Amino acid sequence: MNTRSKIAFWCYISAMAGAGIFGVMFLFRREFMPYHADAVGMPWSDVPAQFQILILALLKLAGGAWLTVAVAALVLLLVPFRHGAPWARWAVPSLGLLHYAGVSIAMAHVTLNTSASPPWGPTIASVVLILAGAALSIPARSKSDAIRPS
Repeated sequence: MNTRSKIAFWCYISAMAGAGIFGVMFLFRREFMPYHADAVGMPWSDVPAQFQILILALLKLAGGAWLTVAVAALVLLLVPFRHGAPWARWAVPSLGLLHYAGVSIAMAHVTLNTSASPPWGPTIASVVLILAGAALSIPARSKSDAIRPS
């Protein structure tokens, strides 16, 4: 790997480490996050038991999705990306940006419709890292690569 690819690799690893951390946190939660309490306007202890079960199931689902994306990105980075597979230069940022697009939509919905403040900082930082990685790893097309009219 050249220097640009190595920097991109570490940008992607950093962004996906955040996804993995959130995944593990959500998988093992025993109650919702503090900003979730703000969103519903009540502490966990006041949430009816049936809703607690559903909320915990959804947190585990989200945690599993976060962790799956992180592991998939790690595999892509460690094998095809490191070996210079051209398709991996597109697959890694696509996976990360699609993941964080979904996360951002959910967070925006909570932000716009409740008094809660979801953790935007790590999400924005991860998107910036992914965009930086893409800028470094996806080669610019040269004029000679352009299709010439007949």
